[in-house]
Amino acid sequence: MKEYLHFQEQDLHMTFGVTEEGFIRLLHFGRRPYDPAEDENFGSENETLYLRDGYVFSQALLSGYDRPYEKQGNMYICTVPGATMKYVSHTTEETEEGKLLCILQEDDVTKCSLITRFQFHRGLSCVHVTNEIRNTGSETQTLEYLGSFSYLGIDRGGITDVDHKLRISIPHHGWQKELAWRTYSLPEMGLAQNQPHVMRRTSKNIEFSNTGNWSSKNYLPMALIENLETDEGLFFEIEHNGSWHWEIGEQDNHMYLNISGPTEIQSHFSKNLKPGESFTSVPVCVGVSHADFSEAMSVLTCVRRRIRRVNRDNEELPVIFNDYMNCLFGDPTQENEPPLIEAAAKAGCEYYVIDAGWYASGSWWDGVGEWKESRERFPDGLRALTDKIRANGMIPGLWLELEVMGIHCPLADQLPDSWFFTRHGKRVFDRSRYQLDFRNPEVRAFATSVVDRLVEEYGAGYIKMDYNIEPGIGPEWDADSPGQGLLEHERAYIRWLEDIFRKYPDLVIENCSSGGMRMDYAMLSRYSIQSTSDQEDFQTYSTIACNGPSGVTPEQSAVWSYPMRDADRETVIFNMINAMMGRIHQSGHLAELSEEAYGLVCEGIRTYQGYRKRLPSCLPLWPDGYAKEEDPWVALALRDGEEAYLAVWRRETSFGSGDSVHTLDLHRLWDETATDWTMEVLYPSGAEKETEARLDEKGKLTLRFSKAPMARLFRICRNRKAGYQP
Repeated sequence: MKEYLHFQEQDLHMTFGVTEEGFIRLLHFGRRPYDPAEDENFGSENETLYLRDGYVFSQALLSGYDRPYEKQGNMYICTVPGATMKYVSHTTEETEEGKLLCILQEDDVTKCSLITRFQFHRGLSCVHVTNEIRNTGSETQTLEYLGSFSYLGIDRGGITDVDHKLRISIPHHGWQKELAWRTYSLPEMGLAQNQPHVMRRTSKNIEFSNTGNWSSKNYLPMALIENLETDEGLFFEIEHNGSWHWEIGEQDNHMYLNISGPTEIQSHFSKNLKPGESFTSVPVCVGVSHADFSEAMSVLTCVRRRIRRVNRDNEELPVIFNDYMNCLFGDPTQENEPPLIEAAAKAGCEYYVIDAGWYASGSWWDGVGEWKESRERFPDGLRALTDKIRANGMIPGLWLELEVMGIHCPLADQLPDSWFFTRHGKRVFDRSRYQLDFRNPEVRAFATSVVDRLVEEYGAGYIKMDYNIEPGIGPEWDADSPGQGLLEHERAYIRWLEDIFRKYPDLVIENCSSGGMRMDYAMLSRYSIQSTSDQEDFQTYSTIACNGPSGVTPEQSAVWSYPMRDADRETVIFNMINAMMGRIHQSGHLAELSEEAYGLVCEGIRTYQGYRKRLPSCLPLWPDGYAKEEDPWVALALRDGEEAYLAVWRRETSFGSGDSVHTLDLHRLWDETATDWTMEVLYPSGAEKETEARLDEKGKLTLRFSKAPMARLFRICRNRKAGYQP
């Protein structure tokens, strides 16, 4: 090795090697410093092979070039010019966020250059990575793949075989099934070692992809890889609101990880680069931790807060009432809203959102797109109702699905096809809607005019921005490929959204896509709040609520609370606690609840308002690990330096309700022995006698819940008395 380059931030250690032949390779990315002794290949006869087609951190694939060492089918390894790039130089500079490392490589054959940017985050063990490829030659090149991050060596360290020491945690995700984490060994995913004593190469890999505009319809764009022997974790998050791909496979006796945005094979992406043109990959955040889910998610929570648009909503966490879920279900009228408005205001809600249906007299699904009030629903006008909301001390909000137009919308037949996604010469249909194309400046101007009208004519201070279709691989019009057209549309939508927030900095816009189908930090670095689900069953929702901080910061995590008309005491409490660890999205027929049930809603909101300003500085801890749908008991703690808020749920599942006694290990709340803690039942009040809870000096909390469903919210204070008020 000619030269080593070492970089460190917090517990993240990165080591590059520059070879005599001029290649630069990523030799180490981990929590511990680089130890060459751990790599059995250096100094051996295989070293040239390993450094020629391995340890590449910038995979790029252009059409028309041989991949002589590629024997693994569709895997994105040994790409050209990714693997043939030669090191030119690197620079470092201090930015407001931390150190920025830029590495420049060039390829003599394809006449392309590549700049890899690593943006470190001061005090955090993670880095944001992008690659920018530029055509510096005289002929057009076609890009089929540009990775954002590649690392051969996720299995480095220790002597145990990868079948036993590696674990991969995957966030399965879907409509009403959001945030459903599962952890697997490599054999459980079909990648067991089958030739451990010879060079391991196979066409089998583990791959996860999204194709289309719903970025998280099957999985969240993230994962955690743990080495149980060395106690190391490697986590990542793809910050893109569309198609993405990541894979794990074997190459030259090591396991590799590749992460990217759209690809040609998985998502019909290709991009023609004319001489002088460049293309930048989607950003990914990659970091390290101990082999610990809570620690990894805590680092991600911190970096998500760093990259997010600064806004008051994420500081003040106002309580939102929305009339949809288990309430009006898209049927608002001048008659049925006032009782809800008054009940929501009395309960302490600060925003009141009129959900779907306000723009149509009857069935509206396939006719949306004009976004003008229905006088049949509101004879006195929508403004009269939003004024009533303000008169009751709340800020009004309205529902939109601005990126689509129903096939029976009067505007649809008047507009040219250039306003819409088209493929094969026809407009793209999905669920009786057309997809608007935000690459078109006329579409963006129209969308802005709709927001202007909602704010100026109807007095809206909140918009629930929904999105309920999946238009597939993308548009063919004015694009090198459908996948490239989709990517440019998604980037144009983000730019439009940024313009809206510059114009209306105090406007709160909720990111909703049939609940959480676009739960990604391309969107959430702009939007202040995220709908976590359309889940209608409050017990099932507790799994989503418990796992919420793994996908979105608590202060952005909107969770429904919707006690039913006949709700008893424990089901109301359970509903409220679902929402009290994030952002309360209150719903349900509040005006028709019993006095006891309504009182519990009011108390829950008051209690939440007493501690909510602490949540933007809290980090998550899962004492029992992340929640699974079949678990009868689940728990989530949010803690800062002095206090922790612990939600515990016992519920009826398909596997039963478990034992009435359950023990949680809380010693890791502050990474020290629990000798001076105090604990109280924070909600509901007066529940000490009916809630058996004992916290011993070692941090073991023993609970007895006599029934299911049942939930309690506790406050645990360090060096404080139990009655301490923040």
